[in-house]
Amino acid sequence: MLKYLLDQFVPVAQWIEHLGPNEGVPSSSLGRDTMSKHFKIVLFVRFLGYLIFFIGLIGFIFILGPLVQAEVKYRADRLLGVKRTLPHRIVTSQGMESATAGESPKPEGPSSFNNVSTSENIITPVSTDYGIVIEKINANAKVIANVDPGDEKAYTAALANGVAEARGSTAPGQAGNLYLFSHSTDAPWNIIRFNAIFYLLKELDKGDKVVIFHKNVRYDYIVFDKSIISPNDISYLTNSYTSPILTLQTCDPPGTLLNRLVVRARLVSS
Repeated sequence: MLKYLLDQFVPVAQWIEHLGPNEGVPSSSLGRDTMSKHFKIVLFVRFLGYLIFFIGLIGFIFILGPLVQAEVKYRADRLLGVKRTLPHRIVTSQGMESATAGESPKPEGPSSFNNVSTSENIITPVSTDYGIVIEKINANAKVIANVDPGDEKAYTAALANGVAEARGSTAPGQAGNLYLFSHSTDAPWNIIRFNAIFYLLKELDKGDKVVIFHKNVRYDYIVFDKSIISPNDISYLTNSYTSPILTLQTCDPPGTLLNRLVVRARLVSS
């Protein structure tokens, strides 16, 4: 851009230098023409600068929008003392009440979830076939089963619809490692978009609850560990356990690929 402006301006300057007051054009007329051209160049440069600025601002809002929205909503809830809750009795996709681990689903009763879903503080599960709800951070998503964490194309497609279950994970409620993840590497805007569900995992502490729904059965897990690890550390994925453990993973810091944030929780009776 600078080279273009110089190419336009230098010939005019050379012409002015070689022309005297009595050669070709009156000096006053030449001065007005030169000032007019200079004014147009200044206006063009300013317009281009404003255009680049607003395009950058719109792009910034588009990319960071999901994270900003999640953060603002979470901070507003904390400030106003709003507590998002998941009712113990929830009508499943089959018209039955969800049961906790070890129980059988019951027919829908008079205190079903539909009777209280109008409250803005009540969380309606996106899926009871296979879903995750984290009350503290208002996370609520489907879980896409059997996703290869090493196949970017496969997990990118899965994360467009929810949270991915790593291939080889044990089933909810079973002894072993249930590994759910949310990350992407194909583009900066997708790093944000596909991490939005787990963006606030950093806010979880020991004792916080994570609820998994699987085949219309509810499993309550309690957080016991939170770690930041290298992207090359796969130990949390390959760990084997003799009790039911839930592992949640996302990128850290949010919107980057520098590290991984891993939260682990163990199954509890409820």
